[in-house]
Amino acid sequence: MDYEIFDLGNVALQSGVTLPGAFLAYKTYGKLNEQKDNVIVYPTAFGDQHIQNEWLIGSGMALDPEKYFIIVPNLMGNGLSSSPSNTPPPFDRAHFPQVTIYDNVKFQHRLVTEKFGIQKIALVVGWSMGGIQAFQWGASYPEMVERIAPFSGIAKPWPHTFVVLDSLKASLLSAVDFNPSRLNELTSENLRAVGRVYAGWGLSQAFYREGRYRSLGFDTLEEFVTGVWEDSFMKMDPHNVLAMLWTGQHADISANSSYHGDFHKALKSIKALACIMPGSTDLFCTADDNKYEANLMPNAVLKPIQSIWGHFAGSGINRADNQFIDDNLKHLLALSPNV
Repeated sequence: MDYEIFDLGNVALQSGVTLPGAFLAYKTYGKLNEQKDNVIVYPTAFGDQHIQNEWLIGSGMALDPEKYFIIVPNLMGNGLSSSPSNTPPPFDRAHFPQVTIYDNVKFQHRLVTEKFGIQKIALVVGWSMGGIQAFQWGASYPEMVERIAPFSGIAKPWPHTFVVLDSLKASLLSAVDFNPSRLNELTSENLRAVGRVYAGWGLSQAFYREGRYRSLGFDTLEEFVTGVWEDSFMKMDPHNVLAMLWTGQHADISANSSYHGDFHKALKSIKALACIMPGSTDLFCTADDNKYEANLMPNAVLKPIQSIWGHFAGSGINRADNQFIDDNLKHLLALSPNV
């Protein structure tokens, strides 16, 4: 096991349900300095675990473990932190309670403060749903977080984003005829269709038109869709996928007792220096959505990733996109914080 476990105990969720014996799986890179001010929090995205974040961590990079103490907490529902697949009855599988992004960040805050005694965070960074968590950190703990850098991630699922996530959910639920009483019949095989649906949203029209999948070693479109999209989803647990989809669909940074649904107030309350990096061709976490959000934040700059890799411009696959993200993170970390 290449990660650690932080026991949360019995936690009260935003939904009102108490999840017993909850826990966060996390991995750290580098060492915490004596001042405890070299901290970077790097949450995981939908479907990802800490290992998928490691492409952005390394010597000489912005997230340099020789300089920073980097904490990668795993998203609830991803199979390592408390999830449908690893929670005992009565909260196992389809009975797992609804967990929000707000819940996730609240538990991560406990990890950071209770486990490590950290009071200041130099940067919260993340891709996709990891990006939403970066926004949430900034909104929930504005005095603690000095910088945030969401990439290919938005501060809430705008209506189109919600519909895209709903299409993934529907393609899975169709396997049991949308019957809630049959959810425990779902298997990983049923995720084949989910992969096919996501294939159309994860990458841009230009990516497919130019056949960029060949650079990944696939000769045909069919081989690519089968070998990447079907395969990656079929490695997941269907109940974990449903749990994470619910989390993503309800990930509004203002949906809590601090902001009572006032999205503008939540964005304006983020004091952190923010570098927001949308993919220029992202089809469901769009640059326009991020532009709207950045305009409401007091210390935000918008730096679109000029890429035909769509949402996956932020996934660590394409070298030029990776370099752009790393360069902007270096610039952000070099700026003096104002919190």
